[in-house]
Formats: sequence, structure tokens, C-alpha cells
Amino acid sequence: MTKTRFAPSPTGHLHVGNLRTAVFNFLIARKAGGQFILRLDDTDPERSTQAFADAIKKDLEWLGLTWDRVETQSSRMDRYRAAADELRQNGRLYDAYETPVELDLKRKKQLNMGKPPVYDRSALTLSEHERLALKADRDEHWRFKLDLERIEWADGILGDLSIDAASVSDPVLIRGDGQFLYTLASVCDDIDFGITDVVRGSDHVTNTATQIQIIEALAGTVPAFAHHSLLTGPKGEALSKRLGTLALRDLREAGIEPIALLSMMARLGSSDPIEVRSSVDELFDNFDLSAFGAAPTKFDVEDLKPLTAKAISALNIEDISNTLTNLGVPADIESAFWNIVKDNIATRSEIAKWWALCRDGATPLIADEDAEFVDAAKGLLPDSPWSDQSWAAWTAAVKEATGRKGRRLFMPLRKALTGMESGPDMSKLMPLLQKINL
Repeated sequence: MTKTRFAPSPTGHLHVGNLRTAVFNFLIARKAGGQFILRLDDTDPERSTQAFADAIKKDLEWLGLTWDRVETQSSRMDRYRAAADELRQNGRLYDAYETPVELDLKRKKQLNMGKPPVYDRSALTLSEHERLALKADRDEHWRFKLDLERIEWADGILGDLSIDAASVSDPVLIRGDGQFLYTLASVCDDIDFGITDVVRGSDHVTNTATQIQIIEALAGTVPAFAHHSLLTGPKGEALSKRLGTLALRDLREAGIEPIALLSMMARLGSSDPIEVRSSVDELFDNFDLSAFGAAPTKFDVEDLKPLTAKAISALNIEDISNTLTNLGVPADIESAFWNIVKDNIATRSEIAKWWALCRDGATPLIADEDAEFVDAAKGLLPDSPWSDQSWAAWTAAVKEATGRKGRRLFMPLRKALTGMESGPDMSKLMPLLQKINL
């Protein structure tokens, strides 16, 4: 069975960069009839909070990305300890004592000598006396000892990849304060949960190389890996600088439709066009990792606005009826009201503006040069209730009485009735007006 996971850290709110990873893993699992696991990487006790965990779930629920089960790393510490012990016994995990300052000096020295800044494994050359002396003075951290060979895998997006382990530092798996780092915890989880496919950002390629060796050292099955390109801003700038405005909760509050956001994330960076789908299930159609490229992918939040408008316009009366009822739109005119409003709003919140116009009328917008004309037109206004013939009859009468025609006739009357220069077909809007403030 295909099993994927989305593994955010509950140390902040989800943003569009996180979402892309979530969507890919969700679609792979659901398209194959498999399982999609939500894993909360909460091993950092100082930064992880229940509030952020709840916010992550709320964002995913808003989008319709349902999970089969939730796993938390904070509840699996015993498993990570056991894995660390196994690696120690097999000679694959060793203690090291360099401070961050010492490691930084080593890196700078290597760079100055034209060498790659790779950890020199000096901890392995320590005598027992040296090790005990260092241990008495500072906390040790633990590194995984890589086999110095080429690590190869067939990446689902980037193609065949190969990394020389000698060009990579032995990764730290346990910090000096005893905290298990992402690399070990993630490997244990993927093994135990039977994860078959891992899709994540291209910034994890090196992590994947080292994790493959750790998985093999723990006798696990290596999943299929794929690394999608990273999102940038519309001008190619680093998206991380703009994430404060691209949190999913901010997009939700701005009125972005979930299906508009999902439709974009499921195709952005691929060879397929971005089209608004009517449901999450439609996102499965033609979804193929091989259609995505390796180049950085530009994301512009402004592109979500027309997609949202299209998504709203495609809603039928059954989809929106509860919203209209809550606004107080009478049931007998709900359908007619929605048909004229849906193509004139950018977000659902704007529906209320149009119902207020129909219910209460508008403050007339009358230019000085049109005041006399509108006053004359007022005297020719048919009695309510108005029908779909009322606008044509009224404007014909006003035209005959004033001699005005075209834009000079219709625009001042629209502005006088609606307080706006644009909007729905007036012949369809006028029958819905409960009041006119002329």
C-alpha cells in the first residue's frame, strides 16, 4: 500500500511553501488509494506548541486535505533512543565534542585551503583519556558515520541522483543537550510507519543521501524519494522573506478559496496549465510528478485572486445557499440573486455588499452635471415591485423625455440606483431591489 506523510513542525503557521509538499504527498496517497499520515515533528520542546499543532490541522481541514492518522514525534522518544543504541552497537554512531565555535573555525580553515567544509572526523581519533577529559568539560553530540561511497537513487522529479558521501559531513543525530534531531527521528518514523513515498523540497537532497544510509543501517526499506523545486517570489526573490503574508491563515482571511489554492499548488511548476478544479477529487486527474521541473518555481499571491473569482463563479446555488440564507436573502430570490452576483465578486465576503444594496438601496452617486437629468428620471420611475422589463421601460421613457442616449443615458441611472459605475445587468438587478433611494 502506498503511504505518504506530511511532517510539519508545530513551531509556526503553515505557509504556501509547506503546502506544496502537503499537496504532493496527499495526491500521491489518495490517487493510489493509500494512506496519508500527518506527522507532527515536535521534538523541539521550547518552540513546539499545541496552539500551532491545532492551527496546522485547521489549515489542512480548511483545504480538505484529510489525513488517515496523526503521529507525534514527542511520543516516540523511546524508539529513537533504541535506534541510537543500535547504531552505537554497530559502530555507526560516535560521540564528538567540538563546540560550534570550534567547528566554525575548522570550516573557515578548510575553505581558506580550498577544501570542502566537511567534518574531519577528528572525534574518531581521540584517545580514551582525551575523550574522558572532554566529556568532563562539555556535553557530547552524536554523529552518524557515513560509509564513504556514492549514494544513488532515482528521484521522482530530479531523475537519477548520485552524491559522494565523502563530500558530506557525518550528520549530527543527537545534540549536546540530548535532543534528537530531524534526521534520526524522521528515519525511524518512515521505517515504522511503512512510508513508501517521500516528496519534499529540493533543499533536502543532501539530507536524503544521508538518510538512505541511516535507513539501511537500521535495516529499513528505503522509500521512493522525489524533490520538488522551491517556490520563489514573482521576481525570483527568496520566498522566505515574504512568508509573513503567505501563511495559509492569512490567505484564508483574505478570502482565497481553498480549491483555488489547491488547484494552483497541484500544477504550479509542471508542464500542465493551472485551471480551477471543482473539487479535491478532480486534482487527481493527470497529476504526475514527472511533469514537474527542477527549476525554481515563481509564485505570485496575486494569481490566486482571479482563480478565486473563477472558483466562486462556478459555484451553484446548492453550494452557496447556506451563506445566502445566513445573510437573510429570501429563499424565493436566492437563485436569481446568486446568478447576478457570482460574476461580480472577488471573494465570498463581497456577497454581503450586494445583498445590502438590494435590501437597503444605495446612496445615489450623482455628478453635478447629471443632477437635473436624474431628477427628471426620478419622476418617470415605474412603481415597485419591478420586473425584468422595468429597466428597459424606464430608460426608454427617460430617453424620450430627455433626449439622452447611450452611456450618457445609462451610466447616470446606474450610478443613481446602485452608487456604483459597474455591476450586473441592470435589467436583472432591478427586480431584486427592495428599495431605491432616489
